[in-house]
Amino acid sequence: MKIQINTDHNISGREGMIRHAESVVESTLGHLADHITRIEVHLSDQNGKKGGDHDNRCLMEARLKGHQPIAVSSEAATVDKAIIGAADKLKSSLDHTLGKLSDHEGRKHMHVNTSNALVDTFGETDAE
Repeated sequence: MKIQINTDHNISGREGMIRHAESVVESTLGHLADHITRIEVHLSDQNGKKGGDHDNRCLMEARLKGHQPIAVSSEAATVDKAIIGAADKLKSSLDHTLGKLSDHEGRKHMHVNTSNALVDTFGETDAE
């Protein structure tokens, strides 16, 4: 799982913030690494030097193997809180999506044998 971090020019402490964002992504989404090819994180301060409540934004986009990307965003008073909020939202969204895919795959495999034949433990078929 590759992690790509982008920041706008209003984010202070860029290098430290990048390391922090990578750490949060790894700890929150690392268990899903087998399903994710890349995560893009975009950090921005909407109001710049003006300040304001909830003006820090974190957009995270996960690219799943063989599926459309999933994107979430979080706005908070600090960049740190925005990163944590977005990571939690993305984890929830990915868990939900991958759970649905897993359920769908399970149902697909359950419907493979649609004949009215019984299969015993040795693989022999007895027709009903």
